[in-house]
This record gives sequence, C-alpha cells and structure tokens, in this order.
Amino acid sequence: MQYHFPSDFIFGTSTAAAQIETAFEHDWQGARAKDGYIFDRTTDHETRWKEDVEIISSLAPNYRMGLMWSKLQREPMGSLHPETVAHYHLLLKELKDRGVKIMMVLHHFTNPIWFAKMGGWEKTTNIIYWIDFAKKVVDEFGDDVSYWNTFNEPNVYASFGWITGYFPPFKNNPVVAATVVKNMGKAHDEIYDYIKLKFPTQPIGISHNCSIFSAENTLGWFTSKLSDWWFMEWVPDRFKKVDFFGMSYYARIPHDPLPITYLENPEKIKKLGVVHDDMWEYHPEGMRTCIDRYWKKYQKPIIITENGICQSADELRQQSIFDYAKILHQALQDGIEIKGYFYWSTWDNFEWHLGPTKRFGLYEVDLETKERKARPSAEIFRKLAHYKMIEDLASINSY
Repeated sequence: MQYHFPSDFIFGTSTAAAQIETAFEHDWQGARAKDGYIFDRTTDHETRWKEDVEIISSLAPNYRMGLMWSKLQREPMGSLHPETVAHYHLLLKELKDRGVKIMMVLHHFTNPIWFAKMGGWEKTTNIIYWIDFAKKVVDEFGDDVSYWNTFNEPNVYASFGWITGYFPPFKNNPVVAATVVKNMGKAHDEIYDYIKLKFPTQPIGISHNCSIFSAENTLGWFTSKLSDWWFMEWVPDRFKKVDFFGMSYYARIPHDPLPITYLENPEKIKKLGVVHDDMWEYHPEGMRTCIDRYWKKYQKPIIITENGICQSADELRQQSIFDYAKILHQALQDGIEIKGYFYWSTWDNFEWHLGPTKRFGLYEVDLETKERKARPSAEIFRKLAHYKMIEDLASINSY
C-alpha cells in the first residue's frame, strides 16, 4: 500500500535554538535537569552548523527553527548584535541555497536574563520589549522566511512555568499563568499585524501542544476535564488571529487523578498495558481526534508543527512515522485542510527540564562528543519528506 501526499504539502523537521545552541544569558542557563545535566552546552550547533545544514536539507525541504533572543538582543530595545546577525544570515543563506524553506518561531520558551529580571511575561508593560525584538527579527530576516510561528506552545510554557513549576521562573500560581497567556496573546496579535503589513503573503500561525486527557477512574474525571479546558480550549482561544492553526501532538495522558506518564509513573503505564515511549503513552489516533476538534472549532488550515517519539531505541520511532503519515493522509482524504507536518526533532537536543538523555532526534547526538549519527528512522522520514509518499512499513520490526 502506498500513501501519496499533495505536491504542495509541507514536510519538515523542527528544532529550537536554545535546545541546540550553547546557552547565552537566558533564563534557562545553569538550570539542572532531571537527569543531572546542566543547561549550558547543548549540541554545539553554533560551531557544527555547516554539518547541521547538510543534515537538515537531507531530511526535508522545510525547517522549523528559531533564533536565540538573548544572543541577538543583549539589552532592552537594543540593536541586534552584529556578529550574531551575520551568523544567522549565513545559516539561513546556506539553507536557502539548498532549497530549504523556513518556518521561523519568534518565541520558544527562553527569554533573555534582562527580560526575566523585569518580570518577563507576567507584566503587560513588558510586551513592548518582545515586540521590539520581534519587529527587528522580521525586518532583518523576513526575506528568508516562508512561514511564521509567533509563539511555541504557550499552554506548555505557562503551565510548566507557573503551575507545575518545572520551567523558569519555577512558580506555582495558576492566576499568574493565565496573565502570562493573555500577555502572549496580546503580543501575538500585535506582531501578526506587523508581519502581515510587511510580508502579506507569508502565513502566520501559532503552535499549541495538543494531548488527549483521559480519565482512568472517577477521581481522574475532574482533573482530566480541567486540564483539557485549560490546555485545549482556554489557551488557544487567546490566539485566534492566525492564518493557520499549528498543533504539536505527542501523547494521551491518562489521569487517576494525577497524570500517568512513563516518565513519572512507569509501573502504572505498564499496568495499563499500553504502548509507550520513554515519556508517554503512544496513542497516534489521538492526533486525528485533535485535528477534527480544531478543524471544527476554528476552520483554519492546520499544520502539525511538532510530532515525534522520545526513545533511545528507534523501533517505535520508525513505526510512528508510518502511523502518523497514514492518519494525516486519511484526514486529507476526508477533506480537512492540513498544510504540513514537521517532525520533532532533527537531531537529539537538550530536552528542557528533563535533559539531553531524553531522545527525540532522527539523528542521534553523542552526549559527550556531540557527534551526529543518523538513526534508521531518518531514512524513512527523508523519503516521505522529499518524495511525499510512504509505503506500508511491513518490513519494520513490530513494536
């Protein structure tokens, strides 16, 4: 069986600057991850970028990426740092020369230390500082961008920064979390208008993390419903001014009443008897559930801005590429306007508060030497992305 995608369907891979470049004066620098690694040196992308350009272009004709705010703008309202600007221009030129189109993410979790010290996204008065940065990025790099993604997963950013306390500023205050989302929504609307004025043909969207929140028992009913309302309804409604609805999807999260993940409750996941990666339950059909939900709700074209597998081994990753491609293909057949799919991630990176031992890459990265090595899944995705066709993976080991 072969599954063919439209000629204008976008396939790409995705990274975030802070997770692949060495930390530079941002609010994650020096944080200790769950696996004991310090958030500082990540994958040496800033010195291995030529090698990485070859990897990126070999895997897909599109690339979702960001630029490090703290390195580019080193003081409030400051001019962009010339050497950093020159480096990013060179990177973008090399990608462009290889036919790679860029989806640019303007905010992907990290902030300059100077911004964090001012109160960051908690204060409405601080919006102007990010707007100033974003406008300068649009002015400087906009000619090399094909699609814009203003904020990456504001639902995750606010939830982990101000509810669970996993992300900087490591707080537990749901009211402030809501304020952060509102401020990001205001910033999104403002920069949307600016980009649309300067580059009217470049689509602009948001990326929301989407999950299936299920209840394993009566105790889990309320917490799963509350999580769903906040994560899947309230936060996305602050970002309605979009040309496309971007969604990342990874998992179903059962509740009993607390979330059940392989990361936190491996024995519970095993007891449920579900397929899982190194973090969550593997539930690919949930992507279709989320696609149907947001297509009905917003009637906007959908781009899958992130999707992947956390696994040190590669068997489930290989299978997942086929599973998700088949789901997307069926959704297209059913008339849903899906424009593209970005795999997370191009190579292993520093997985935020969990550290670099959590592996998402199509390419493996050695923890010490930072050497890149293609996993078998890389070739499967490369063929899908460049030829827009995938065959039944009967030859791939059963998971």
